[in-house]
Amino acid sequence: MSIRRLPSELINRIAAGEVVERPASALKELIENSLDAGANSVAIRLSAGGLELVEVTDDGSGMSPAEMKLALERHATSKLPDDEIENVVSFGFRGEALPSIASVARLTLESRERGADGWRIILDHGEVMGEGPAALPPGTRVRVEGLFDKVPARRKFLRSPRAEYAACLDAVKRLAMARPDVAFSLDHDGRRTLSVQPSEGPTRVAALLSYELDRHGIGIDCVRDGLHLTGVISLPTFNRGMADQQYLFVNSRPVKDRLLVGALRAAYRDLLARDRHPIAALFVEVPSAEVDINVHPAKTEVRFRDPAAVRGLIVGGLKAALDEAGHRSSAREQFARQAAWQVEPILPSLAREGTAEQGEAGVGWEFTHPAQQAEHPSLAREGRAFFAPSGRAEPATAPVPSHPLGVARGQVAATYIVAEAEDGLVIVDQHAAHERLVLERMRKVSGGGEVARQALLIPEVVELDEPDCDRLETAVADLAALGLEIERFGPSAVLVRATPAPLGKTDIPGLLSDVAAELAELGTALSLRDRLDHVAATMACHGSVRAGRILSVAEMNALLREMEVTPHSGQCNHGRPTWVKLAHADIEKLFGRR
Repeated sequence: MSIRRLPSELINRIAAGEVVERPASALKELIENSLDAGANSVAIRLSAGGLELVEVTDDGSGMSPAEMKLALERHATSKLPDDEIENVVSFGFRGEALPSIASVARLTLESRERGADGWRIILDHGEVMGEGPAALPPGTRVRVEGLFDKVPARRKFLRSPRAEYAACLDAVKRLAMARPDVAFSLDHDGRRTLSVQPSEGPTRVAALLSYELDRHGIGIDCVRDGLHLTGVISLPTFNRGMADQQYLFVNSRPVKDRLLVGALRAAYRDLLARDRHPIAALFVEVPSAEVDINVHPAKTEVRFRDPAAVRGLIVGGLKAALDEAGHRSSAREQFARQAAWQVEPILPSLAREGTAEQGEAGVGWEFTHPAQQAEHPSLAREGRAFFAPSGRAEPATAPVPSHPLGVARGQVAATYIVAEAEDGLVIVDQHAAHERLVLERMRKVSGGGEVARQALLIPEVVELDEPDCDRLETAVADLAALGLEIERFGPSAVLVRATPAPLGKTDIPGLLSDVAAELAELGTALSLRDRLDHVAATMACHGSVRAGRILSVAEMNALLREMEVTPHSGQCNHGRPTWVKLAHADIEKLFGRR
């Protein structure tokens, strides 16, 4: 095959493939151009998630008609005053983005310099269709319509309008965090979905991610060896089920860098479970000579001259801030709710007998699990209640029954159940074990129909990001099959009417947040059964006995008996073991008896 020169239209389409993958890619390029033009306010309009319309209007410096024509040519830019490409500090190259976008869509470029008249140029898939005067305030307006309409091979790979809108919203949030001094507004299908005014960095992050970061966030500001790290991170107890709210910036440029993500994970290594993730917005300022931003066409990846120094700055700075936070915990408010207080049962020999009306604790204990009722039939039959201050175990005087997991003898660190079996010592992780039991209950019930639900006396309104609400809304029927009854309650809220009965009392906002995150991670590639299974596992985690809760011996033994008859109870929903056994021979070896 002979070598030939490619036509300019094909070159532009190839370039578009490098920087314009979807509407969010085009939107990102246009907003970056506005910021580089010195805009103090950026207004965005979308239609059908950007598939039909992407419009960006700014109040920046504007362009003359001659500069507008030059900006629509390839390899023309205002970002490089000289040939030192490694010293570029702007977001991107206007002369790269505009012709690439114009080659795969209908583009209208309008601009006006202060003190001059406005001008308009219209292009249709790279061909100039007309130009002339335009009426607009000082600044620039770019309108992109019908992205990939004439490129069906690219159009068919775009996702639904909701999914494309979620990607556009994420792109706007990243740039709005990078430039808290600029006002942003976003309208989607005629409805205002985002509006932020110039503010301080932490305030802007909280407004865009979660208003609770004002209470549950930690400010970061540290300097080391000429590197500066600022931002906001969440308390370890204020976390999410996926890492979708971690935003990283280098010299105010949004990036997705494995080094930075790894450093963030390392800072929380001893504070979070492996399947939980913090919320974070971190801003790293590095001398331009110490970082290469030209390693990716979309400028989303960077390369540091001294990556170890950057990693050390992040890990050290975050660990210091987390250590300084001390005992602060977002969970304190949840545990302080009256509904969370429970009275623990103990045996009659160790308790003061009474009734619910007579007890000073105010609430009686009921043996609701079959194993508990079987262990104390007379108490369950008579409905008597017993009150315990905070007992951890009974005296180990009863003979060891022939149960595979033995009989409970105590609890260690309010997390691990210690049981004595005929052939050794059993240690059970109470949270991991109960998580699996709740999941198997939900699976068993849902196999024959819908999971039983517990209606809420007063429906609870939970505020979430609009994309999370969209994901939950599309899965209403699936969630109903699992006992979670919800309905949309405005653009950014969901009304919860019932929760799965096997979960008991649970943190409803946390449950919905994690379910939405699970749906976002699963996408639509999995079958309905698999999707339900994953979501059920997320729900089960919220309904399980948490580490840190003191259990009575009756509760411990009930847990052990249910584990013995429940399939897959040897590992939790995340694959970790729920119990380990030390045989008598193993214990003897530890003490040198063998």
